[in-house]
Amino acid sequence: MIELFRRHPETVGETYWQHLRFAARTGGAMVAGGGACVIHGLLPFLFVTVGSRTIRRLAHRLERRQPIEPATALPAAEARHSA
Repeated sequence: MIELFRRHPETVGETYWQHLRFAARTGGAMVAGGGACVIHGLLPFLFVTVGSRTIRRLAHRLERRQPIEPATALPAAEARHSA
């Protein structure tokens, strides 16, 4: 069971906790950027460049994280049997 939590983070050279931190920060930035885009849609004079800057910043961060080896999805049958 523990292997399920380690497998993917190891493909990007991270521990579970490092991966959780990266994913939480990335998701938080996506939510904040998305919220700014919605507000910008309603009030076009606010958050004029926040959405595009957020996308560029996140794309740069994600592109730097190259997998160590191709990540593969765990087949559903294997997931049930390893639990």
